[in-house]
Amino acid sequence: MIDRLLKIKIKGDGIIWMVFFFLCIISIVEVYSSSSTLTFKSGSYYGPVLRHTGLLLVGVLFMIITMNIKCKYFKIVTPFALLISFVMLVVVLSMGQSTNGAARWIGLFGIQFQPSELAKGALILAEAQILSAMQTENGADRRAFKYICILSIPFVMLIAVENLSTAMLLCITIFILMFIGRVPKSQLNRTIGVVVLAAAFGIGMIMLVGNDEAKDTTKNEKMVLTENPPAAEKTGFVSKIFHRADTWKARIDKFMNNKEVAPNDYDLDKDAQVAHANIAIASSNIVGKGPGNSVERDFLSQAFSDFIYAIIIEEMGIWGAAFVCLLYIILLFRTATIANRCVNAFPALLIMGISLMLTTQAFFNMMVAVGLAPVTGQPLPLISRGGTSTIMNCIYIGIILSVSYWAKKKDEVDRKTEVKPALATA
Repeated sequence: MIDRLLKIKIKGDGIIWMVFFFLCIISIVEVYSSSSTLTFKSGSYYGPVLRHTGLLLVGVLFMIITMNIKCKYFKIVTPFALLISFVMLVVVLSMGQSTNGAARWIGLFGIQFQPSELAKGALILAEAQILSAMQTENGADRRAFKYICILSIPFVMLIAVENLSTAMLLCITIFILMFIGRVPKSQLNRTIGVVVLAAAFGIGMIMLVGNDEAKDTTKNEKMVLTENPPAAEKTGFVSKIFHRADTWKARIDKFMNNKEVAPNDYDLDKDAQVAHANIAIASSNIVGKGPGNSVERDFLSQAFSDFIYAIIIEEMGIWGAAFVCLLYIILLFRTATIANRCVNAFPALLIMGISLMLTTQAFFNMMVAVGLAPVTGQPLPLISRGGTSTIMNCIYIGIILSVSYWAKKKDEVDRKTEVKPALATA
């Protein structure tokens, strides 16, 4: 029996499996440790972590199913994924549930479903197909850039209305993937110029429309869940588009304000998330307090999600935080190695896009936790407690594993070409 188990070959790349395993273990331990506020609300000590573990198991099941699908069949899924995600993004603007002033969720079978998670993967699938289909000897055809922009802009705009940071990270991923896909540099350079101008205009509108006295959602307050998004409470086109301008302006102001504040003058109620994240990091004493010994988890309302990296630093110290960061770096570089071995462009571009999407979000979350980026609602992929994001991220890992197992590889083609001349000579 033991011999049979040892002979079982695990499908997919072993290093990707290892990274996924460590991320899941860290996720279960840290969600269990950081969910004290949820435990208090629910009255169940093990309820939050059991729910999270159950979602991870469901995600693993979907990951295994995805891993056993040959990568060429992912092309068939793309138009359906684009259509479904677009419809759901439109629905969430009008009927979505509101969390902390942002209508990002749709209730589905007791799970908060976030359409943007599906839309990100659908866009990566579509972009990989466009770039692979329009490759020439001198790089991607110039028309590829136009097709990608026409497809991406409506999705990015729908996402940006309620989740600006997600839209920005998605744009970064799309741009890097176009660079990898050998889109002409002249087009990419013009894009950078347009993005800079658009960003300046957007920030200007936010600073103009936003209210300085607005209450920021980064305060340590209870999450408010309503059936109708806040956009419905305001009238006018500008108000609907910039209905979160107050929050965005408050976050920009706080991030740009470099004025040192004396400890006695710091407002813990107004800047609770940032303050307690800093306290968690400062009190780690490099080596950490040990798993389950966090203190700041009781004061951070999003300790199990947006600021879980601060709890990781508090409990596991600098070395534990560096290990988590290293896991994402390994994921990115190992995916690049797998992509470089692929004969066909589509699977290579697909997994590079997915890996970039996961790692850029992870690094941005970590930068927010340590104060290097403005506060946003980005969870740490495969570690933070979540619903749709947990399952969808597992599916994305399954796609990488599928390509690592099923995609035609250069070394396999080289071996076949070496055998054929040998047989002909014999």
